[in-house]
Amino acid sequence: GDRSASAHTCETYAYSLMLLLRFTAERLTVKPSQIELAQIDARLVLEFLTYVEVRRGNTARTRNARLAAIKSFFRYLEYREPKCLDQSRQIHGIPKKKTDEALVAYLNREEIQALLDAPDTSTAFGLRDHAMLHLAYACGLRVAELVSLRLDQLDSRTPPSIRVMGKGRRERVLPLWKETATAVNAWLKVRQATGSSELFLNAGGRAMTRAGFEYILDKHVGTAQKRQSSIGKKRVTPHVLR
Repeated sequence: GDRSASAHTCETYAYSLMLLLRFTAERLTVKPSQIELAQIDARLVLEFLTYVEVRRGNTARTRNARLAAIKSFFRYLEYREPKCLDQSRQIHGIPKKKTDEALVAYLNREEIQALLDAPDTSTAFGLRDHAMLHLAYACGLRVAELVSLRLDQLDSRTPPSIRVMGKGRRERVLPLWKETATAVNAWLKVRQATGSSELFLNAGGRAMTRAGFEYILDKHVGTAQKRQSSIGKKRVTPHVLR
């Protein structure tokens, strides 16, 4: 174990291992006290991680936290149970899942405001970018959710809201802040009528892509940096990397 780990981390790891033991006992139809270390192999760990996401409805971040706890446990065992080295090596080979975090969640208020104000709202694409940044920030949208938003997911009734289909086809309804609704409506007024049902379109009139949004974000971060130089010291990406 890591003696420098925080109490919160220790509690998280302990809870993760308790869940793993409970899952293993049910999977093998034995009591937790009857579980043998050799039975907790990479295949069973992968089944447990699937259970965490699908059955328990946890996010990729939580899934990764459970995996980190299991790897830490086997790292501890490597020095005490040499016979489990191969088993441990296979478990350490299980990759983390990429997480798609909410945009700019770690910027302070001044930095966020500078970024939101960066697009030139005298142009149609500036209005589009302004609306995208507002929605991403105010609603904590993942990039995939943002670029796949359709016109029929908007509800202009009071209070205005959007319906978002997240991972596992779980739907959530998010009310919009007044400033966010204003930014979205300003874009809708200039959005060209095309056959696309997506809310945000690129210069070709087609649905915005992840790569397209990443390019747009980089451009506006550069503009915002002139107003708030501290932004330049932070790596502002669509998903906040650990």
